[in-house]
Amino acid sequence: MTPHLPDMDLKRCFPPVVNPQTRLLILGSLPGEASLAQQQYYAHPQNRFWELLGSVIGVDLRAQPYAQRLDTLLAHGVGLWDVIAQAERKGSLDAAIRNHAHNALTDLIATLPALRAVAFNGGTSARIGRKQLQVAQGLQLIDLPSSSPAYTLAFAQKLNVWSALAAVL
Repeated sequence: MTPHLPDMDLKRCFPPVVNPQTRLLILGSLPGEASLAQQQYYAHPQNRFWELLGSVIGVDLRAQPYAQRLDTLLAHGVGLWDVIAQAERKGSLDAAIRNHAHNALTDLIATLPALRAVAFNGGTSARIGRKQLQVAQGLQLIDLPSSSPAYTLAFAQKLNVWSALAAVL
């Protein structure tokens, strides 16, 4: 085990947001500073997650309070979690993640009888998550451009890819 680095902060993910009707599980990497401070998935005001997913399901998620957003996702068959359970990271960038421990994705998936697809929000999520789920039979695995403001692809280009999620809902 690598010793704890003094300039790094240990960050932990949130619990999964799922129910037995979850058809699509969207996996991020690890919550950023704004999300951790507010204890909310995708809390950074410039993160486009809520706008992208809202466009897919046809609901203005940004206009809803956070708890209602989660309820809306579940009602549409969408679940959330992260591929990383905990890691050392200074700041919010995935490139700064060190000494990570991954979440038990296959264990969670085994509890989701309606699950059709797993989508990875960004490259780090896809790289780590695909290693665990490469043996997941019958699941569609979808790589998405990151909703993070650090990934500077234009919103319209991100939405073009994210729109494919509607097919599994």
